[in-house]
Amino acid sequence: MQRSIITRIVDRMVYIAVRVAICVLQSLPRETCERLARTSANILANRLRIRRSVVRENIRRAFPELSAGECRQIACGMWEHLLLMVVEIAHAPRVIRRSTWRKYLRIHDMETIVRTMWQERPKVVLSGHFGNFELASFLLGVFGFKTFSVARELDNPLLNTFVNDFRESRGQEILPKKGSAPDVAIAMEQNGAIGLLGDQAAGPKGCPVTFFGRRATMHKAIGVFALSASAPVLVFSTTRRKKLFHYDIRLEGVADPAVVTPETEGLVPLSQWYTSLLEQAVRRAPSQYWWVHRRWR
Repeated sequence: MQRSIITRIVDRMVYIAVRVAICVLQSLPRETCERLARTSANILANRLRIRRSVVRENIRRAFPELSAGECRQIACGMWEHLLLMVVEIAHAPRVIRRSTWRKYLRIHDMETIVRTMWQERPKVVLSGHFGNFELASFLLGVFGFKTFSVARELDNPLLNTFVNDFRESRGQEILPKKGSAPDVAIAMEQNGAIGLLGDQAAGPKGCPVTFFGRRATMHKAIGVFALSASAPVLVFSTTRRKKLFHYDIRLEGVADPAVVTPETEGLVPLSQWYTSLLEQAVRRAPSQYWWVHRRWR
């Protein structure tokens, strides 16, 4: 009982600190926030050394041809990207609107995106921990596309509610990662679009794939959802160009189980197809991938 009280107090303190930090970010000019993020990235990467060994080992595995200095540069760039993501999330509701998105975003193959999303069929929208995937989901809501995104609940319930309020502010509905299978089934029966991040290690029971030439796994549920419901799979990437909010949003590929192609022949081919598309995106901008994950465990 005592530990539970302490945990609630700590959760409350962390929540207050995060809310204060967000308020500060929202009150500062975006250019100032950008400079602070770039300055702080070096501290996180080289001074505080947060998960430094994991980050550098992952980068070395993915790019064995790079020098130690180049790997350090990618690691520092990753932290800069993550900090800039926080700034963008804080400012997104005021910046990204139907009347303003063209100023910041370049959407590639928009005709295919709209045509596929408007089909009276269930859809699976896939991305990974690359670029600003939160912004991509936010933008779909701005365009009026209703999505049901499956996400792991944060350990801090106060922060979890705060983050989900942002995610759902433009029409997205968040489903908890655990125990959401019935809700996903209902959404797909209603021709809804299920949003998922497909690049988390799934352990020995996961679907085997090859990522950067090394064996990895991904959760089987992603392919099962698509194949069992004959749902088109849309793979997106959201790659930062230079400034805040300036992104290239790409439809990396579409796989339709209703059409016989090599990638729709089964669970493993579909999973490998998605993983290869994600790798393709990461190779274009390696510093925008979350190397903090143990992807090959």
